[in-house]
Amino acid sequence: MFAALFNSVLLKNNLQHPGRYNSCIGECVFEMNYIAYLIDMTVSVLFPITVIVILYTRIFGVAVYQARAMRSHIAVVTTKITVKSELKAARNLGVVVVVFLICICPFYCFALTSQTNVYTATSVTFVIWLFHFNSCLNPLIYAILYPWFRKSIRLIVTLQILKPGSYRTNML
Repeated sequence: MFAALFNSVLLKNNLQHPGRYNSCIGECVFEMNYIAYLIDMTVSVLFPITVIVILYTRIFGVAVYQARAMRSHIAVVTTKITVKSELKAARNLGVVVVVFLICICPFYCFALTSQTNVYTATSVTFVIWLFHFNSCLNPLIYAILYPWFRKSIRLIVTLQILKPGSYRTNML
């Protein structure tokens, strides 16, 4: 509901004058002003990135706190494993955020640096494709970085999750 309302406001001019900028039959052209792009960037990029960074920082903080609490009760040998685990978690979260930024930033760089704010569908195909490609990359990132995720995907694809007692499967 919010997305429909938000996009209707952003594309208000196009909805009031459909086909105004079309130069060819079948061409889909949309127009947005600079202020609309700034609002869109704030709602679609800056706010989500802020939320992601805050949540990941809190998650990492809790992980460090728990690791330190466990470290005080367990032998020194496991300290190296705990530190390694903390670094791996931080790296994995960093990879997810960096891939998100790589996929989303080109669209806004293109939109905010262009001289005219009228675009043909063919001129922005790649940046929009990349913008949405992040959704495909997240499962791949998790599959590469987390063995338990690979195992769970294997169980889903081979339909092992439909067997009785599959909820007791050890993912670690």
